[in-house]
Amino acid sequence: MKHEMASVSHEFMSEVKAMVEKTRNTIAQEVNQQMTYLYWQLGKRINEEVLQGLRADYGKKIVTSLSRQLTADYGKSFSEKNLRKMMQFSAIFPYENNVAPLMRQLSWTHFTLLIPIADEF
Repeated sequence: MKHEMASVSHEFMSEVKAMVEKTRNTIAQEVNQQMTYLYWQLGKRINEEVLQGLRADYGKKIVTSLSRQLTADYGKSFSEKNLRKMMQFSAIFPYENNVAPLMRQLSWTHFTLLIPIADEF
């Protein structure tokens, strides 16, 4: 007994592909928003709780140690350089109610490009 493959119309296939692409894009945007929010929270937490009032050398050691542990557990996104960017990010955008709407429009990459510009002001 031969099984013939049913043919799918071009229009139907296009609609299905559009649904898949739309969902993929929505997921990617949501992941980016959540990662950007995480980075803001980490920067804020480090700035406010770990480094507040500490000598610069001691603070640097804390960031280095934190980076080593996070990088071992979660990968290179948590390098010391990136943690410092997160700290700058939360310092430049200190209020959650200001940064939340921006995260819907800008990616983490956009924010990292804005940090040096904002530092100049």
